[in-house]
Amino acid sequence: MPFRPPSLRGVTPQGRGRYPGYDVLDELKRQDDVTTGMILARLSPNDQLVFFTAAEQAVATPLVDQILGQDGEPKVPVLPMIDARLASGETDGYVYEGMPDDAEAWRRSLAALDADARERFGRGFGELDWADQGDLVAAVQQTEGAWHDLPASRVWSLWTRYACAEFYAHPWAWNEIGFGGPAYPRGYKSTGIDKRENWEVADAAPTDPVTAGQRIEQARAEHERNTRVRPGRQGPPEGNDPPVQGQDS
Repeated sequence: MPFRPPSLRGVTPQGRGRYPGYDVLDELKRQDDVTTGMILARLSPNDQLVFFTAAEQAVATPLVDQILGQDGEPKVPVLPMIDARLASGETDGYVYEGMPDDAEAWRRSLAALDADARERFGRGFGELDWADQGDLVAAVQQTEGAWHDLPASRVWSLWTRYACAEFYAHPWAWNEIGFGGPAYPRGYKSTGIDKRENWEVADAAPTDPVTAGQRIEQARAEHERNTRVRPGRQGPPEGNDPPVQGQDS
């Protein structure tokens, strides 16, 4: 493993992590040459995109940042890895009914997202600020049924499957979650609850992120229910209708 200055050790996306001092790359000395080469290649993917056009890249880059919450540096270079998959035809091996193949679905959905941005804000998606981009992405996630002649739930699945697969294939994401990388040929010997290998680091914030995420999602859904306006009318939220004149309040 080449020498790395302290600034390049234990890197995590946006500098966030729960395993202080942990660096999965320290374990490369225990890996074989093929595995080491595969992991190191993910640190510097080819940024000369082959599949996406420049216009599509301007939409796709902030889109995957929104999905992954990458609101600052350092960022995992997800889009070049997605681009390489699509350029080589490396898909998940299936297509949902009502969806085109993944390559066409990416092109159509990126064009649709950019069209939404221009219709709503008068600018392309890549020109919007973080909050406005987030609103548009959330709108797709929350759409039931069709969105620009594509099933919205399947578009959301497409985006998140590709983005998350490439994000969590990257060593910086492994540092963030304390993952040890490929088990072969090193292996594991300390099995059991709360047991760690000698190279593992204790979780500095042992809280359940799923529970916290569920609370956030429940609060968001409750807020939407309380602020939703009935179709065809303007006025207070449902459940808070003003009294009709002459009716007891």
